[in-house]
Amino acid sequence: MNKRPTLADVAARAGMSKTAVSLVLNDRPGSRLSADAVARIHEAARELNYRPNPAARSLRLGTTKTVGFISDEVTITRFASAMIRGLLDAADEHDHGVLIAETGHHPKQLAKALEFMIDRQVDGIVFGSMAARLLDLPPLPEAMRVVMANSASTSARASVLPAEREAGRRMVGLLLEQGHAGGIGIIGTSPNARTDPRASVTIGARFEGINEALTQAGATPVAEVDVGSWEPGNGYEGTKRALDSGAPLTALLCLNDRVAFGAHQALTERGLRVPDDVSIASFDDDEIASYMRPALTTARLPYEEMGRRAMELLLADDEPTGEHLVEMPVQVRDSIRPAKG
Repeated sequence: MNKRPTLADVAARAGMSKTAVSLVLNDRPGSRLSADAVARIHEAARELNYRPNPAARSLRLGTTKTVGFISDEVTITRFASAMIRGLLDAADEHDHGVLIAETGHHPKQLAKALEFMIDRQVDGIVFGSMAARLLDLPPLPEAMRVVMANSASTSARASVLPAEREAGRRMVGLLLEQGHAGGIGIIGTSPNARTDPRASVTIGARFEGINEALTQAGATPVAEVDVGSWEPGNGYEGTKRALDSGAPLTALLCLNDRVAFGAHQALTERGLRVPDDVSIASFDDDEIASYMRPALTTARLPYEEMGRRAMELLLADDEPTGEHLVEMPVQVRDSIRPAKG
């Protein structure tokens, strides 16, 4: 194995002292060296492919230029992995590397991952979650910077979350604009998710936005169905119950895209066309949304933007605090049309 070039090697190649080389390569002021001498030192460093010793640099600067990212299942989930792209891009722009650990929802793995990060003296940690929920974190060092991404914790002072309330208002608004005020059914009311922060810290805000928009318009849902977990089969069964109720449905607001997929199957089975007979609006912008026919209009969970924002807060000059909301962009596709009549 080739020996790593040292500061002394660069000094010898440039014909300068180690002190002079250290001043130049570490950007220390007051070297009083000529432009020619500085150029020789940089040229020698390039020729030798010299890189500063990271351990020595961290001792000198008080920073390792590395941060940690600990998640439950973000790295193995296509739906949420964009969060990693966002935080990696932001870290790279700040010249930081990222250590990544996955816990799989296991408290012991979470404690082990945190210990790993602390042992490597990371400059801060982002904790991320696929589903926006309250996380119970192990004890943290007092000086450790922490930001929660798509999650929250009583142990952390800063969190980045999707702007669910506004998304709820906007999705209802799309249906109201097309004349569906008298025929909206809600599939997936989920009382538990609204009130249990360990199930979700944001779904309550989504429903608040939905209710605010309906109230402001003087509209009342003609059907509301709790389907339990938001999966296609439950969306299918819940939509059949709404249809069997005899409610004058002209539009369905589904609480996520998997529910919407099941709802679409139930409508087709009953001979109803989307959006000609019944429009559908939804949330999350799961991959399935763009493959449905017609493609689904939905509010996108901004995983990449949340990852980027969390990393920017972590590496900001000031200690991050408070709740930071990221817009959920509406993906307007083909599943909404004006109500008949």
